[in-house]
Amino acid sequence: MNGPDKNIKFPLENYERLCFLKNIIKNPNIVVGDYTYYDDFENVDNFEKNVKYHFDFVGDKLIIGKFCMIASDVKFIMNGANHLTDALSTYPFAVFGNGWESAMGGKSYPNKGNINIGNDVWIGYNATIMAGVTIGDGAIIAANSTVVKDVEPYTIVGGNPAKDIRKRFSEDVVAKLLELKWWNWNIEKITKNIQNLTDNKIENLI
Repeated sequence: MNGPDKNIKFPLENYERLCFLKNIIKNPNIVVGDYTYYDDFENVDNFEKNVKYHFDFVGDKLIIGKFCMIASDVKFIMNGANHLTDALSTYPFAVFGNGWESAMGGKSYPNKGNINIGNDVWIGYNATIMAGVTIGDGAIIAANSTVVKDVEPYTIVGGNPAKDIRKRFSEDVVAKLLELKWWNWNIEKITKNIQNLTDNKIENLI
């Protein structure tokens, strides 16, 4: 056998609070890689509810790589939450019409871009990821963190706002891992290497 079926919703038998996320997503602006899972205390359908202010007319995307681990109550704050910050008022007058329709004439709300989550990223319970953030491959986001800026690959961050705690490995090992991109191997090769992937001796992967 070569691991679980990546196209199954619930990979753990008789347990429906953990899903392979790509198989439950309905929004075309949320893109998820193979084997990324979401674990929810109540119902995995909460995932899309936790992608906040994600309006079709804004057009931004939440992009998540392969083999990621996303805990319950993780939230993604998309660009629809943004207000004017350099104007005299941040109030969204135009939304309410009734004579206020033209308030945004010639102006636009800030758009920081997509949220991009790399591969093999672990996002802990109740973390919040803000619009425009990129999280590098192999990063770990501590529980209850608020991530407001990019996270380097294989870096552990925590806090509000999230700050670097430490690198997971030496620069040399990180460079080799980013070159190997094991998550792109075929599943047979990954299966042959699972003992090595759960160890810390990179030379066994090369």
